[in-house]
Amino acid sequence: MTQPETSHLPLTTVSDAPIRVTAIDLLRAVTMVLMIFVNDLWSLTAIPAWLEHVPQGVDGIGLADTVFPAFLFIVGMSLPYAVNARRKKGSSDRALVGHVISRSVALLVMGVFLVNGESINEAATGLQRVIWNTLSCLSFILIWNAYPKTWPTWAARLGKATGIVCLLVLAFVYRGGDAELSRFATHWWGILGLIGWSYLAAALVTVFAHNRLSVLILAWVGFALLSMADQAGLLPDLVRTIPSAISGGTLVGLTMGGVVAATLFQRYHSQANINRMTLVFLLISAGLIALSVYTRPFWGLSKLGATPAWLFLCSAFTLLAFTAIYWLADVGRKVHWFTLIKPAGTDTLLCYLLPYFAYAFTTVLAIHLPDWLLIGGVGLLKSLLFALLCAWATGRLNKAGIRLKL
Repeated sequence: MTQPETSHLPLTTVSDAPIRVTAIDLLRAVTMVLMIFVNDLWSLTAIPAWLEHVPQGVDGIGLADTVFPAFLFIVGMSLPYAVNARRKKGSSDRALVGHVISRSVALLVMGVFLVNGESINEAATGLQRVIWNTLSCLSFILIWNAYPKTWPTWAARLGKATGIVCLLVLAFVYRGGDAELSRFATHWWGILGLIGWSYLAAALVTVFAHNRLSVLILAWVGFALLSMADQAGLLPDLVRTIPSAISGGTLVGLTMGGVVAATLFQRYHSQANINRMTLVFLLISAGLIALSVYTRPFWGLSKLGATPAWLFLCSAFTLLAFTAIYWLADVGRKVHWFTLIKPAGTDTLLCYLLPYFAYAFTTVLAIHLPDWLLIGGVGLLKSLLFALLCAWATGRLNKAGIRLKL
């Protein structure tokens, strides 16, 4: 589907806003390439500390600590468009809620399988960790692939059924731990699972808000306050029974920030007033940075701690990045600059899964890169090229009929 350049679209109302916004897809692509890049830094030595995650309990932030929150913010930016698009097709609130729940469950399932791979006992399970991850990712693709319409129905059903059976078998044979073996379980939700919980909460708010900006802003404020209450230890026990990805407030606050930003974008775009939109986004970013500075002395700045200062600062960074890409790609018509990585923004889940296959390939075949490719600047270039290769491969797989859709 050709994606419209928003700067050239006719004036629209909020409900008639374009289904896809080029800048959102491109920001998502840049974020996914950065995610693969920083996730590959474990293979390198002698690299700048500011590129990596800040350790637990340390007050600070590295480049790697800004990528996941940016992705959550972008998930939120896509929500108003997705909900409005389904409403145009006649979906009721009930149908929308069902769709939101099904997507959330899919992300939770994927997250739990990949998390169990982290603590797998290879000998007791009978599978190497990389094989477990590969079979899990292959099953995800079989289940959630958007099979081409030219394929016979039975082939698509067989693929989905094969993926489901494979996951059930993997869960049954799984053994984890060392001294004391454990069965397949939800140790934590993993990156995909955290996205799933955050998406669930933010999407339900978006569905029932019906494009009312005031409701969306109040929801964002509520989750930001929830984040501060959680850090202050003020949450009642009843609230803590809710999954921490939601009750902690921070992750959903990031996602709701994206929802608010996209709704504002829709309104200013419908008025063809991108200059005022830019000014508002800059002022909001400045306000978020000020909130980060103000709250940092209380709870610190930490990704692993999911502190309010991290919520506010990363929201500001992502909003500024979106504004810059919008001016560059949509207004400046430089979309072609992003051609190589664009598939990472339109089939992000597939792109995220590809490194698992790559790591399994090199491990099983005992392929070892020379030390000089894993050190310093040369190593960083290697990791960047690897991330770009994943984006390119995603595009090739899309053309071959492999495209994930939850």
